[in-house]
Amino acid sequence: MSMVKYLPTVPSTNTWLKDNASEFGHGDIVLTDDQTAGRGQRGNFWEAEPGKNLTFSMLLKPGGIAPAKQFVISECVALGVVEVLRDRLSGYIRPEDVKVKWPNDIYVADNKIAGILIEHAITTDHIVHTVAGIGLNVNQTIFRSSAPNPVSMAQLAGNASFSVRDIMDEIAAAILRRMEDASRSDRGVDHLHEEFHAMLWRNDGNAYRFMLASDTSRFVAVIDGVDPDGMLRLRLPDGTLHSFAFKEVVFI
Repeated sequence: MSMVKYLPTVPSTNTWLKDNASEFGHGDIVLTDDQTAGRGQRGNFWEAEPGKNLTFSMLLKPGGIAPAKQFVISECVALGVVEVLRDRLSGYIRPEDVKVKWPNDIYVADNKIAGILIEHAITTDHIVHTVAGIGLNVNQTIFRSSAPNPVSMAQLAGNASFSVRDIMDEIAAAILRRMEDASRSDRGVDHLHEEFHAMLWRNDGNAYRFMLASDTSRFVAVIDGVDPDGMLRLRLPDGTLHSFAFKEVVFI
């Protein structure tokens, strides 16, 4: 059973947990109702109405996962969130519409419902620990930030209300199950990678527009998959394959 440290308000659960990681064990959680300086990928601000949404960070100690395979931890976390959302929203939406937008945002169709921030502490030969921060839109129905496409569980479920704590417990359990599978064998890692590919947003054989972050040049490509190290693999119109880190290319 995970230990849960509740903080009524905190600038960032990820930062707080990283600063106090020595006091926590594998699977332990820091939860808040009000995160005042939450961060997402590329430092984006995460909007969350206090008390309405799920904002927590989880400490993971992946003993059997080598640093070179650290992206499997991101896969475990993202897939855990997807699993719970597909289950909880069944009957309101098509479960297959819940996808992972590379590297680890969670979308329902073309709307963002969750953001994940993964931060590792790594030595030369092992992962000391990982802090996985999760922001999930649960009961918020009005969004005031400039984010173009937010959506919540309540909006998708016809303004139904959900228990934030129950959702957190289910996500934590789903993540830990996958972490155990990944730590046990390479076969478990391969299975998770296949599952991640199957749930990847826009991995449907169609061409989509992308932009290079370095010079804002734009191009069209088909998602071919994700490399084991987390690089996004794109097939260009001439048939060549190119891999990009998440800071190098942007969906348009």
